[in-house]
Amino acid sequence: MTASGQARVMVVEDDEDLLVAVSAELRAAGLDVVAVADLAGAARVPPPLACAVFDRMLPDGDAITHVHQRRQEGWAVPVLFLTARDTLADRVDGFAHGGDDYLVKPFAPGELTARVLALCRRAGAGRPSILRHADLEVDCARREVRRGGVLLTLSGKEFAVLEYLAARPEQAVPRADLLEHCWDAEADPMANVVDVVVRRLRRKLREPELIHTVRGVGYRLAAS
Repeated sequence: MTASGQARVMVVEDDEDLLVAVSAELRAAGLDVVAVADLAGAARVPPPLACAVFDRMLPDGDAITHVHQRRQEGWAVPVLFLTARDTLADRVDGFAHGGDDYLVKPFAPGELTARVLALCRRAGAGRPSILRHADLEVDCARREVRRGGVLLTLSGKEFAVLEYLAARPEQAVPRADLLEHCWDAEADPMANVVDVVVRRLRRKLREPELIHTVRGVGYRLAAS
């Protein structure tokens, strides 16, 4: 979400006329649209994003390869592939490489908007309001954290990082993913802000340790 409350969506399309038309359609639906023409431009768009729409074949490569690589790095933004490639194998390939939806050209603008809005909702839904792991309880609605039944006092950033980890228990979460989802676009990706906040969280959560370092990647929430 942007400061104005709009969901921010990236559209990657090398056909200039189609890029303008799709962007206008999504803006009319109340979305904040970032329009770029190639994969290099897509890689430079800062977070946060609620959804990304990729044309498959772009001047600098196939978007499914780009998305697949970013998924391996922990990129979790919902993706819709928009393409003229309409075989069953193409569609399966898109989902297999990290796509969340697939729309074949030509398409109805209203259908595209409906699918993008559904992905934006999915990005923030489908999760219980209370996340529990071992003796940890994260109440996302009340923004409260308890461990062993004891209410803890966390800063906003500490809560955001713990909530993100608690929603992905036992998973290695890259630092870049935490930075993307818990900080704004102005955060310096080279700074050690994530490590500093995790250090404070560990101190407040006390023993036994719940947040484990995954060397070369980031952190994992686990009971042991």
